[in-house]
Amino acid sequence: MKFLRRIVVGVVALAVLAAGAVYAISSYRLSRRYAVRDSVPVILSDSATVERGRHLAFAIAKCADCHGADLGGRLAIDAGPVGQLIAPNLTRGRGGLGGQLSDAQFVTAIRHGVRTDGRSLRMMPASAFNQMSDADVAAIVAYVRSVPPIDRENSATVIRPLGRLLYVVGQLPILSEAEMVPHSGIVRPAVVPGVTVAYGQYLATIGGCTGCHGPGLSGGHVPGTPPSFKPASNLSPTGIGSWSEGDFFRALREGKRPDGTAIDPFMPVQFTTLMTDDEIRALLLYVRTVPPRATGTR
Repeated sequence: MKFLRRIVVGVVALAVLAAGAVYAISSYRLSRRYAVRDSVPVILSDSATVERGRHLAFAIAKCADCHGADLGGRLAIDAGPVGQLIAPNLTRGRGGLGGQLSDAQFVTAIRHGVRTDGRSLRMMPASAFNQMSDADVAAIVAYVRSVPPIDRENSATVIRPLGRLLYVVGQLPILSEAEMVPHSGIVRPAVVPGVTVAYGQYLATIGGCTGCHGPGLSGGHVPGTPPSFKPASNLSPTGIGSWSEGDFFRALREGKRPDGTAIDPFMPVQFTTLMTDDEIRALLLYVRTVPPRATGTR
């Protein structure tokens, strides 16, 4: 019995030490400060720019998916033992950031996932938005500035022990994507909207396609989701090589496969359905250039 008690005490002590180490490592990394040196475009407020920003915020960047249709913030994800993503209020209302942040601070938050004190934002997809063009990030800021003020005070995002553990072992990178992107010396090639492979690749990046389906669009396990979570589909020719343009449109507009079955609701069809025909065609052109990959090879 004494021997068993010693084993139990030893196991408990190791567990406590491991938990303490995870908390210390995650706290240290999350408290890191970043010096951002990036271009800050002039934010215009004309109707065309604001409308472009609205389109980007819904159809492409999907800002409304987390911050809500009114951009007033909300509980976006409740992942149980992993934590809760509570997106902040972006408007000028009570509890909102719209009246607090400068244009430069909004741009830094979007493209770098860095807040005003230099620390990283929680679960901000900076790896997708880091390559966003000056024109597009300026349009999004212009749109955010234009929305009616919403009085809503939201609490902060909650990261629970399992979330910290996943982050430390590299399975929850979105918790602090500021670690994953450059903050100076950034070269962003000019991207001209049109039905081109280059524009399709740009949309796939800032639209989050590569975030779920992987940089090679081969699908597989989505980082940060439980092992039981349905994997992302393989978009390379190995997976949807036989899809027609009509099949691709149906998937993004209706959330249905060629055989009529429903695509998993994790796919944000409520936003991709808002893409223009030319944007969908450009995205398809890019998808068709991706080399065939086995599912899950990212």
